[in-house]
Amino acid sequence: MNQQGVRWTAEQVLALSPDATSRKAGSKLGTAGPWSGTGCGASGAVWGLCRGSGSKPYQTIVDVGGATGPAYKCSCPSRKFPCKHALGLLLLWAGDEAAVADGEVPDWAGEWLSGRRKRAAQKQEQGTDGGQSTQPADPEAARRRADRRAARITAGTTELEQRLADVLRGGLAPAEQAGYGLWEETAARMVDAQAPGLAARVRELGAVPASGPGWPVRLLEECSLIHLLDRAWLERERLPEPLAATVRTRVGLNTPPEGPAVRDDWLVLAQYDTSDGKITTRRIWLHGRKTGRPALLLAYGAAGRAPQLALPVGLMIDAELMPYGGAGQLRADIGRQFGSPAPITARPTGSTVVEGLSAYGTALSQDPWLDSWPCTLSDVVPVPGDEGWQLSDADGRSALPITATALSRPALWRLAALSGGGPVTVFGELGHRGFAPLAAWSEETAETVSLTGA
Repeated sequence: MNQQGVRWTAEQVLALSPDATSRKAGSKLGTAGPWSGTGCGASGAVWGLCRGSGSKPYQTIVDVGGATGPAYKCSCPSRKFPCKHALGLLLLWAGDEAAVADGEVPDWAGEWLSGRRKRAAQKQEQGTDGGQSTQPADPEAARRRADRRAARITAGTTELEQRLADVLRGGLAPAEQAGYGLWEETAARMVDAQAPGLAARVRELGAVPASGPGWPVRLLEECSLIHLLDRAWLERERLPEPLAATVRTRVGLNTPPEGPAVRDDWLVLAQYDTSDGKITTRRIWLHGRKTGRPALLLAYGAAGRAPQLALPVGLMIDAELMPYGGAGQLRADIGRQFGSPAPITARPTGSTVVEGLSAYGTALSQDPWLDSWPCTLSDVVPVPGDEGWQLSDADGRSALPITATALSRPALWRLAALSGGGPVTVFGELGHRGFAPLAAWSEETAETVSLTGA
């Protein structure tokens, strides 16, 4: 067997789709008809020529064994990653070994592949003590820039405190008539203050009055969290360093990963995208098989472009992760990858509902602005209730509501079918609104069932 290991499943390939349109178009190209010159190599490359509308076929290559996850190259004009041709090629590779057989990498594919590997190796060397320094060329200039930005954020948080005081002084009822205008203006001021994290939180306040009964309580809660963040920034020098790092992250300061790299067999549990109309954010959840450590990879795409980072759900990657600092922070960047993704051989160890809630409470004590926490629940049963679906412990003593956003997903029925009324293991995000299931495993198999797709 070559170094690629087993081939991916069609579901794992389609999970990489940047959108539903690409998923549909890629599926149509997952047959041998439009392809020629296909092959795969021991280096982890898959390549082929796809017939298009022009006189020349599109040259498509996928590096499934790259040091930082799959990468794609296609001569088509698409700005999506992966494009429909890359998806089609991977689907053909996944489903037809005869159509995409082992072979020698052609020159046109080998040139890109070797260049990418060389750049990845150079980047890795630059991050070591023996390589190029990652420190700024002029530390003093960098310090002055940081001081100026901190001063602008301080001015912005002081102004925001005054704005919140004015709102509360006048009562919450006028906020319903003000609509989005009041908060959009305030958010714009936070952008001017170079505090995008605060701007995002303020912008979300505009939707609270239209969120249904009980909105004044929710608005007061969100205003209180923003006030807490304001005060934490203004008093950051008196905070423990892990909490101060969290505050800096929450207001929107970008900090590089810190601490030693963590190598493990990382289980790719879930991947999904969210968008605010301007930026698409991709969240990829990993779980360390040896360390038991959860990790979150974030990738961004602007102007309608999907993020480039994509990992196949249901596979396991031997890789190094560089964690970020901060109290309770799970975010990391992916570093070197050793070998190609392989199937998950065992599901992550789960907890009871009570244990999951306890872990979430501990995380909140370290980061009060936390929206959700990764949680794997074992031996739970999805059951319908008067107010929606729940995940109940097998003994029926404790249960968690499934969030309203998850209720609209066809994946909810996939979860119910997987359970068949019996216990399952479920991974998801646990927050104050309930549990959002993202992946599940039956009692009989370790195969990961993704719950984020349509």
